[in-house]
Amino acid sequence: MASDVNSSSNIAAAPLGKTLDYPSAYAPQLLFAIPRLAGRTELGLDSRSANTLPFAGQDLWTAYEISWCNLQGKPLVAVGEFTVACESPFIIESKSLKLYLNSLNQHRFASLPAARQTIADDLSRVAGAPVAVQLYSLDDYASKGLTVFAGQCLDDLDVECCVYQPDAELLAFSGAADDIVDESLYSHLMKSNCPVTGQPDWATMYVRYSGRPICHRSLLRYLVSFREHQGFHEHCVERVFLDIMQRCQPSRLVVSARYTRRGGLDINPTRTLGSETVDWARTGRQ
Repeated sequence: MASDVNSSSNIAAAPLGKTLDYPSAYAPQLLFAIPRLAGRTELGLDSRSANTLPFAGQDLWTAYEISWCNLQGKPLVAVGEFTVACESPFIIESKSLKLYLNSLNQHRFASLPAARQTIADDLSRVAGAPVAVQLYSLDDYASKGLTVFAGQCLDDLDVECCVYQPDAELLAFSGAADDIVDESLYSHLMKSNCPVTGQPDWATMYVRYSGRPICHRSLLRYLVSFREHQGFHEHCVERVFLDIMQRCQPSRLVVSARYTRRGGLDINPTRTLGSETVDWARTGRQ
């Protein structure tokens, strides 16, 4: 990572939650890096290198407010998708990304590929690893449509909830010990809170696994237990993944969250056991 990148394990130093002036000129120096290790230490992963993480996956950011000018000063707009591998040493703090993208508003690029390359170079420098960037016209992005996850929605289950901090002890099995299932489950009731501002972060959480049947009611109670938890999106998904792995020991596992946007950005982390894939399409709240 270049030495001029803003980086700190102290999230209080980040722009998030502060009143700041929006830049009027291209300002890549505004991007702020937060070490992933800061959140992974709480999960017992502090000694893990990127090569020994117990999961694979990536974070897909969607940026709905991107604009720049062509060489004649005419504004152009786009929707961006930024894909960051979970092995990257840093996440990009969201307020700094919004400030950075707004610094492009009056900047002139010769072409869309030139704009895409500049954004990719700047984000990769801060993440400490390559970041894939796609820019879409509004019509092209709209044509991608919305998704409804395959599988069973847990939200209509009649459950009593009284735990509102993450508790893996809530997870339980159903059926016989030798039963094996392949299931896709999801809930729209996931809520956590920003660790800096305390503002609520809303998400749809998707779990696909193979193994001994997980009690659906217990899984829903467990997801609801994040309701007063403070954590970045990426770390919440990693906690869910690790808790299910440790408590339920599935042979296959995908945990993916689709968070609603804030400030023109949404963050959608996915963590997998092995090379599993997941549908990246937007949900109805995005």
